[in-house]
Amino acid sequence: MPRLPAESAGIMKIDALSRLERHAKRIAEIATVLGKYGLADLFGGFDYGWLNGMLQSSDGQALTGTVTTAARTRMALTELGTTFIKLGQMLSTRSDLLGPELTDELASLQCNIPPDAAEIARATIERQLGRPVDELFAEFDDTPLAAASIAQVHAAVLPNGRSVVVKVRRAGVAVQAATDLEIVQALAELLEKHSPAFRAYQPVALVRQFRRTLLREMDFTYEHRNLEEFGRNFADEPTVCIPEVFRDFCSHEVVTMERLEGIRGTDIDELRQSGEDLGEFARRGANMYLEMVFRDGFYHADPHPGNLLLLPGNIVGVIDCGMVGRIDEDLRDEVEALLMGIVENDSSLVAEQVLRLGAVPTSCSREKLRADLQDFMADFTGHPLKEIHVGAALGNLVEIIRRHHIVLPPALALLLKTIIVLEGTSRRLSPDVSLTELMQPYCSRLLLRRFSPGRVAKRARRAYRSWDRLFTALPRDLADLLARFRDGTLTVHLDHRHLDPIVNRLVLGILTAAVFLGSSDLWSRKAPPLLFDVSVFGAIGYALSLFLGWRLLRAIRKSGNIQSKD
Repeated sequence: MPRLPAESAGIMKIDALSRLERHAKRIAEIATVLGKYGLADLFGGFDYGWLNGMLQSSDGQALTGTVTTAARTRMALTELGTTFIKLGQMLSTRSDLLGPELTDELASLQCNIPPDAAEIARATIERQLGRPVDELFAEFDDTPLAAASIAQVHAAVLPNGRSVVVKVRRAGVAVQAATDLEIVQALAELLEKHSPAFRAYQPVALVRQFRRTLLREMDFTYEHRNLEEFGRNFADEPTVCIPEVFRDFCSHEVVTMERLEGIRGTDIDELRQSGEDLGEFARRGANMYLEMVFRDGFYHADPHPGNLLLLPGNIVGVIDCGMVGRIDEDLRDEVEALLMGIVENDSSLVAEQVLRLGAVPTSCSREKLRADLQDFMADFTGHPLKEIHVGAALGNLVEIIRRHHIVLPPALALLLKTIIVLEGTSRRLSPDVSLTELMQPYCSRLLLRRFSPGRVAKRARRAYRSWDRLFTALPRDLADLLARFRDGTLTVHLDHRHLDPIVNRLVLGILTAAVFLGSSDLWSRKAPPLLFDVSVFGAIGYALSLFLGWRLLRAIRKSGNIQSKD
């Protein structure tokens, strides 16, 4: 027998609660950390003012007064460990949901967990690759070069003399992540079912995306493939160096790649002392990312300065390719149309594309959105390209989208965040580099490609297939509709939005009038029982009608539901 929607929703709720009960100890740890950082009130509406003097971080820093809520959120996620650090880093791409203050803070999330002992890392390598470390490598440095929330990196030398780095997944990460993902998934299901305020942000969809992203990042075969694909895409680019991957030394928990000897983009003083042209280095790095985005539709999604290396000859080296983004053909078409609207200063087209790209609430006013976008574009009209900061412009655009409660698709949100970070990185390396000027030829190329004969023919074929499916299915659907109508089994479901307050006020008005008229009749007839020669029921009815009338006027004034508690 098919399951009723209410029954399935109830089962989802029970399943979510049962998952939470299975991990009561971990949930207690999470609740303790949230309370410690004064964040539990965000979830329960409680006032922790009396605890303000006791709230301190793990290093003894006071958490109230001088520390913002965004900073406390970052500190809490850091203390909760790998899964929540990654959740914060993923949410840092969603300025359209959380706003710039919180996402900027989350973007700086770093892991402060000490690295695994060398014995543990060696055991992981030997279990994954099936041979002792001393047989696999001519040299292996037990002291990690770097350690993060998911993995740590060791320097090594292959038997053929090639210098490499070995990225090893930390022990216990997968088990802890599985527990945390189950908790976060259950909480998201409960929030989406019981919290209208959170439901608009699609918590279940966000957690589903996060789960997929985290599991991919913990499986190093994906990073292995990413490096190989980037290597193929830039094989003919002499100014870009992608580390070579050594397949025989890779697995789900280990990836071995060429060691690039260069200066990190974060070491500004050392970069300046290198004697290289940093402006050219910044332009090459920015062009590399723009090629990834606009040419390949497959890009490195973390253009942080620490992931770029200055190699001899002013060559750009790229590391840490675990986080990537892809732009499919449909999204690329929509982004091209959005760029066209911005270039042509057409606020109507830009508004239409924003509405097509995002999940739009029913309360969104297209006229207000169009007016806000017109003001946004007016700020950049007539200015030289080098004076336009594309990061600030995109930040303003995302803020308008957030103000109108439009939720962008994750792929587009990640792309916008990547471009914003890319400009910051480029200007950090060289303030004279203008990402807007560098993007202009790519945007022009995109617009020309949009109207190329091949693209027009492709869109025509796609439209033909869509219309063909429609006309093929239409006769069958109409026949089914007429058959149901003839048999009397046709049902129509109507969803009336915002009618409950109106109906309630109408009923209350009729009830108030009826009570008032009835009370007047009782009063005039002096219907017993009497008190001071006044009908008791008439007087009570008058008082009740006055109360109901006052409540009706209050509800109309507030344009709210008369059954609300406020």
